[in-house]
Amino acid sequence: MIELEGLPELVDPVLIAAFEGWNDAGEASSGAIAHLEAEWKATELASFDPEDYYDFQVTRPIVEVGEGLTRSITWPTTRLYVARPPGADRDVILLRGIEPNMRWRSFCAEIIELCQKLGVELAVLLGALLNDSPHTRPVPIVGSASDENLARAINLELSRYEGPTGIVGVLQQAFGTADIPAVSLWASVPHYVAQPPSPKATLALLSRMEELLKIPMPLGELAEEARAWEHGVDELAAQDSEVADYVRELEERKDATELPEASGDAIAAEFERYLRRRDRDGDG
Repeated sequence: MIELEGLPELVDPVLIAAFEGWNDAGEASSGAIAHLEAEWKATELASFDPEDYYDFQVTRPIVEVGEGLTRSITWPTTRLYVARPPGADRDVILLRGIEPNMRWRSFCAEIIELCQKLGVELAVLLGALLNDSPHTRPVPIVGSASDENLARAINLELSRYEGPTGIVGVLQQAFGTADIPAVSLWASVPHYVAQPPSPKATLALLSRMEELLKIPMPLGELAEEARAWEHGVDELAAQDSEVADYVRELEERKDATELPEASGDAIAAEFERYLRRRDRDGDG
């Protein structure tokens, strides 16, 4: 059951959610939520009772030692935060947690019920998957929407994936059943550098959300961290000829596939994002 600290009145709220675990390659999606929590100074709104949804032998609690060797336990759970982003005229609810071990339908039903009480108008669910994308190219963002009209309206490149799904897929369907528009955005993390963090993928998710929600996304030092990450992978690849050859093969394949798209609307959209960010930074 969700433990709620009062029910605030929010303005046109949108939910942004991510879960650690199967849905979170390189911790790119949960990293995006954690970044927004810190940058927007979000305040905690609610949390789940972990007894209902987590198997503690699979997802174990963490013991921490503080001053005077006092010990405390942090239990695995899912928490919701609320923030009013600077420059935005609506509130944002941030949901970040660990993919539950059991009772997924009940878990999703609780989230839906709370979103209905808070008046959530749109849910954006973030994920990250391992892919054969080269680390030297822009991070592909694919996704799905609760209906085709919504997908077309936001110019979303739809995923054709079929197979096992995680809590993100189940939750998106639950939103659709409840008639709350929902979008999922998935960043592709190169499978040969899957270890977290993955700042380039996190940056790509934030940039796509800014385009989708028309809410300025604070990037902080992410751009610099993404460049450092890419440079570090370059150095590792240079030390292994097989990896370097593989990366070049991926680059050639990627460039051959996307060359026709590197014009027209794609370039115009990217240029518009650049101008908006430049103007906003200049105002600051």
